[in-house]
Amino acid sequence: MYQSRHRSVLLMSMAMSVCGLDTAKAQTDDDKPSIEQLLKSGWQVAGYTSTFDNRSAMILLKHTSESYLVQCLAGYDVQRTPRVYVNCYELR
Repeated sequence: MYQSRHRSVLLMSMAMSVCGLDTAKAQTDDDKPSIEQLLKSGWQVAGYTSTFDNRSAMILLKHTSESYLVQCLAGYDVQRTPRVYVNCYELR
C-alpha cells in the first residue's frame, strides 16, 4: 500500500510539474485550457490517478461556481515531440 500511495504522489507531482512547463507547445488548440490556467482561475483538484503505463496521469478538476468538471491527461513520452503533453477537456 505504501508503494502504491508513494507512486500516486510521485505521479501527481509529475503531472503538476507540467504546469510550470510551456504547455502551449504541448497543445495544438489555443482555446483548450492548460492545467496552470485552470488552477489560477480557481479550479481545484478533485481527484487523480495514474494510467496503466505509469507515464501519464488523469487529473479531475472542479470549480465551486461551475456545474461541470474538467479532466486533464498529462504525461511524458520520449517518442513524442514535444515530450510533455497535456490534454484538458470539459465533462458535461
